[in-house]
Amino acid sequence: MSVEAVKTYFRQFNKDKDIIELKLSSATVALAAEALHVEPERIAKTLAFRGENREGAMLVVTAGDAKIDNKKFRHTFGFKAHMLSPDETLDLVGHAVGGVCPFALKQDWPVFMDVSLKRFETVFPACGSSHTAIELTIDELYQYGHGKDWVDVCKAWPYDSVD
Repeated sequence: MSVEAVKTYFRQFNKDKDIIELKLSSATVALAAEALHVEPERIAKTLAFRGENREGAMLVVTAGDAKIDNKKFRHTFGFKAHMLSPDETLDLVGHAVGGVCPFALKQDWPVFMDVSLKRFETVFPACGSSHTAIELTIDELYQYGHGKDWVDVCKAWPYDSVD
């Protein structure tokens, strides 16, 4: 059902035909990179966290090789990072773990894009299932994913700088 919601969502932008349906699983960064024949860091992973006051949800989209830095997260958002459980993610966000994306959310949760993504021209986020993806420019990801802001909440990745 989640994939169909994402397809319907992208239809308004004439991008629904750009969704890639994979025979291989794309449930993890490594599997997605292998299935798409791209570098793992170009997989845009969407992480679901409890919202402020431990209610609701918020999403952070990062590069595939980036990991959340708890100090940076707390400094940026003013509360400790608590990832949602798989059941909570499905219930609140509407996508199962392995297919979580910032598109066609169950509710209008805030979505933040991590600067780790800015070193790429295009990235590959999931599209609601563990067998889908779409190639988007960074600007398209921000626009279609309803990015609220760019944040720097990840540990340093293996590159020196981001322009």
